[in-house]
Formats: sequence, C-alpha cells, structure tokens
Amino acid sequence: MSDSIINQREQQILKTLIERYIQDGTPIGSKTLAEESSLGLSPATIRNILADLEDAGYLTSPHTSAGRIPTTSGYRFFVNGLLKVKPLENEAVAALKIKFDPDLTMPSLLHSASSLLSNLTQLAGVVALPRRNRIELRQVEFLALSANRVLVILVLNDREVQNRVIYTDRIYSKSELQQAANYLNAHYAGKSLLTIRAELIKAIRDDRDTMAQLLQAAIDVGNKAFDTMEEVGKDYIIAGQNNLLNCTQSEADLDRMRILFDAFTEKQEILNLLDYALEADGIQIFIGRESGYEALDDCSIVTASYSVDGQLLGSLGVIGLTRMPYDRVISAVDVTAKLLSAALNQG
Repeated sequence: MSDSIINQREQQILKTLIERYIQDGTPIGSKTLAEESSLGLSPATIRNILADLEDAGYLTSPHTSAGRIPTTSGYRFFVNGLLKVKPLENEAVAALKIKFDPDLTMPSLLHSASSLLSNLTQLAGVVALPRRNRIELRQVEFLALSANRVLVILVLNDREVQNRVIYTDRIYSKSELQQAANYLNAHYAGKSLLTIRAELIKAIRDDRDTMAQLLQAAIDVGNKAFDTMEEVGKDYIIAGQNNLLNCTQSEADLDRMRILFDAFTEKQEILNLLDYALEADGIQIFIGRESGYEALDDCSIVTASYSVDGQLLGSLGVIGLTRMPYDRVISAVDVTAKLLSAALNQG
C-alpha cells in the first residue's frame, strides 16, 4: 500500500469513485464524478485529481476505458478511513436472532449462520466447522450391535451429540465395551479430538504387546471410534455461491468467478484465511492480493470468529468480488458471529 498522504478533496473523490464503482461495476470517469460529488469541481480538475490518485497507487485505468477503478490499496484506504459502517437496527437483530434457536444442534446453527450471511449480503456466506483441536470430548459410550458392529455415542463440547457405527476386528461383549468406555472417559474426557487421536495411536505403537486385555479393548475400540472423526473440523459450510454470479458485469468477472469456484472446491486456501481469523480480534478483511492466494486476487473476504464459553471455536465470513458493499457486509458478519456465539453459549 502506498504511503502517500492524500488531502480531503482527494479523499472525497476517491470515496465517491469507489462507492459508484461498487454500485455499477464499470470504470468511473471524471464527468460522472463531477456530477456525483458535492465539491463543485470541473471535470478537468477532477481528471488531475484522478491522475494523482493513480500515481499514488489508489486507482488504475483499465486499458479498455478512460475511466478508473480502485486498486487493492484504494479499497484498503477506503475501508480503513472513509467507510462508515452502520450497525443493524435493534428490530432487525431481534428478527435475525429467532433463526438461532439455542436448542438446535451445532451443525444446524452453523448452517443457519451460513445461510443468514448469504441472505443478508447476497454474496457467499461461509462458516468454518470447529477444528479438531478445538473440539473436546465430554463423554463416549459404546453399544454393541450385530456381529462386530458397535454404535459410538460421542458428547462433544458440552452440547453436541454424535452417533456413528464402527466395525471392530472382533466381537466385544457388552461388559468389555462398558469397561472400555469407562477407561476412555476417565483418561480422555476434556481433551481435544486431535490430542486423543494422537495418544491412541501412540498407545497402539508403544504398548500393544504388553498392555492388559482391558486396555487393549479400550485402545482398539477407541482408536476406531476417533478415527471416524478424522475429517471433523477440516471443512466449512458455504451458502449462496450462485449469488456471486449475479455480481458479474463482464466476461472478465465470469472468469474471476470460475477461479473462485475452483478455490471453493480446493478449500484449503479459504480454510487458511478462516483460520487466520481465529488468531485476531474483531472483524478481519482481506482485500484482493492481501490474501496471498492468486485465486483470490479479485475477491475480498470479511471474517469474524465465534466462541463458546470464551473459547474461540471457529470463524465465519462472506466472500465476494472486491467491489462488494463493505458497509453492509461488515455489519452482517459482525451480527452473525455474535448471534451464533450467543446461541452456542445458551445451549
């Protein structure tokens, strides 16, 4: 970002240009700005100002037009110093709160958050599932089914109950499964799934030949139970991808959307940015190349984290082209993160 200091008149022109460009999606010329701005400046004067702003790195001129569009630095200056975010009114927040019933399961609440973000912004809403190192075991129970099938009942983070069926190497009795559950609950309750999985693998590697029959049963059944959790927390929920197609104004925009949709499929780049939100307070905004990922060069991501009992659990956000309506998007992300956290804490 350029260190150039721009005066009040230049800031007003930059603000007007970016707001108009966000609205229309086409390069903005001096004549349009002369009509839009309240400075009473002639098109010739505005052309000079635009040239200065371009020299400072805040604007650029597409080769197909004499008008200007914002650069990443221009958007950053706009977001940091010129943008006025208007919080949602209390009545609107109250209406949105209804969608976050504390009695819903965590997956249901996360899906609600993703859909709400999409509906509020008409862009893509994304919610990262809790990472495995932030999902704690509270209790595990085993129920023998037919043959070597066992139903695993997991209580996670005080509110989430998950059931899954595993296949064991041999048939375990009801008593063996109860003893295995007792052992796992005594030794692993309160630990993260990532920690439990690592300790179980180590126990198998180090102690298989010498451990007692009870311990072997607990390790064997527990290892298979938590192995089924290996993919938990590696993904995210996304809603409203098709909204992004409505933002396209040209074939170039469609090309950018194709690249972004590929990024949705690959997932890792999006997840890395959502993870970054867990390491910082408040709203985080990645504009264009600030993300560090080529696929997102023409996109912006606005993120915030959600928490349970003061512990940051995951993050959520909105993804769209850099010319998104930042004032509306920031408000939507902020209120959604707060409503989701409130619902999770009440559960």
